[in-house]
Amino acid sequence: MQALRRQLVDSLRAFASLYRNPRLRRLQLAWIGSSVGTWGYVVALMVYAYKQGGPGAVGLVGLIRWFPAAVAAPFGGMVGDRFPRLRVMVVSDVIRAAALGAAAAAIVIDAPATIVYLLAILVTLVSQAFQPAESALLPTLAESPEELAAANVANSTIEAAGYFVGPALGGLLLAVSNVETVFAATAVAFVWSALMLALIRLQEPEPTTEAARGSWQHEALAGFRTIWRDSRLRVIIGLFAAQTLVYGAFVVLTAVASIRLLGLGSPGIGYLNAALGVGGLVGGIVAVALVGSRRLGLTFGLALILWGTPILLIGVWAKAAPAFALIGLAGLGLTLVDVAGFTLLQRAVPEHVLARVFGVLHSAFYATAGIGAIVAPVLVSWLGIRSALIVVGAVTPVVTIPSFGMLAQIDRTLTVPTAQLEALRAIEMFAPLPAPTLEALAASLTRLEVPAGETIFRQGDHGDRFYIIDSGEIEIEIDGREANVLGPGDHFGEIALLRDIPRTATARARKETQLFALDRDAFLGAVTGHAGSSEAAETVVAARLGLVG
Repeated sequence: MQALRRQLVDSLRAFASLYRNPRLRRLQLAWIGSSVGTWGYVVALMVYAYKQGGPGAVGLVGLIRWFPAAVAAPFGGMVGDRFPRLRVMVVSDVIRAAALGAAAAAIVIDAPATIVYLLAILVTLVSQAFQPAESALLPTLAESPEELAAANVANSTIEAAGYFVGPALGGLLLAVSNVETVFAATAVAFVWSALMLALIRLQEPEPTTEAARGSWQHEALAGFRTIWRDSRLRVIIGLFAAQTLVYGAFVVLTAVASIRLLGLGSPGIGYLNAALGVGGLVGGIVAVALVGSRRLGLTFGLALILWGTPILLIGVWAKAAPAFALIGLAGLGLTLVDVAGFTLLQRAVPEHVLARVFGVLHSAFYATAGIGAIVAPVLVSWLGIRSALIVVGAVTPVVTIPSFGMLAQIDRTLTVPTAQLEALRAIEMFAPLPAPTLEALAASLTRLEVPAGETIFRQGDHGDRFYIIDSGEIEIEIDGREANVLGPGDHFGEIALLRDIPRTATARARKETQLFALDRDAFLGAVTGHAGSSEAAETVVAARLGLVG
């Protein structure tokens, strides 16, 4: 009980720090505008399509939403790695606002429906650059692993709320106005998002990543290559794809079940989807417990089972009241899947390719959801609605349970070593680094036990490591004379690495000492690749060389 209370206190502290961080707070406010806007105009678009061409035109709207997005998502992720991510998000918002404003104007002047549909496709395509860039920017703005997890909880809660609130607001506006008004109001939501993003001030300009050095075609596939080479990423993305395959089928099956199985009629379709959104909001509250969790992989697996099993049970227990509760549970599981899975990816993927990996993930979302939507009517035709629900609901448990061993292994490889992380944060040259970079460095530190009197390196040796003292004392000698004595929290060995020169001093343990060692390449890659860290490191080197002189 005491451990649970301590975890809750730590979680609430992480959320408090999240909203004390003005950059994260503004990013969340921007995400509210983008999420509500993304879902808000869809209702109006469907109403417009139905008036223009009946059910066939509504089906065309579905194609506009899913398949162009599946094709565009990897390229949208590449844009987020090739250009500054904050700028990408602002431009995405501005283009979407302009396109929806133009669509509203097109309806007012009674322009051909094709123009409205083309503008809707533009909104869909441009949207694919926003969320991968936002997911990749998030770790840069977070100041700790706990804050990153808290931000992902907030993101998923906002997305669940947007799924619920956006269509509801669109429907209310339609009740008192018309389609073009809803389009215009949605454009305002994207303008709000752009304004919030414009208020974010980064500590330094975002660098252009290595994506700029390759061709567009080559770099667009970098996310696929990264996933293919890492078995952990293949498991996470594969399970995510199973989840969205079920989601695509779920959208169709709930509509059929509402009318044919549960006796709720057409209005029940909206009620059942609202239950999913409410469950997602509850999931956001439950997900607070994931902040600081060291078992996100196992949580991800359990959440996938919680997503699929209620759908299966609706087929077994075909009653209206239990169906609402079960779909609420599925919505809760859906939010937990997003929080745990997104945080795992942010920790496992190199920062320079992170947006492209999220682009691949969103491409998988759209493609598998589209496949699920196509497969679901076939299952209903072959098996009937109850058996179709059972089959679809069984998909995620069936594919997830055999993956638990790999998910446990992912937890072991991605667990953040707290002592090493705190040691790095306390050093001025590492303090400016983004949380994911610090986590990667902390995981790569090697612990060394050095007996009293042993020499770590000698003056004139080649520099191959950087060292941090965890306990004990290190004596620094220059030309055979004692120059300094270092204790816990101090560091040494950076001069030879940064200046590419032989060791300028001899380091020897005065008593039994515990060290953290960081290899040359990992040290140089982190420190020289970040302007703030590089400047702080040069200050340290200049001070120590001045001492030597």
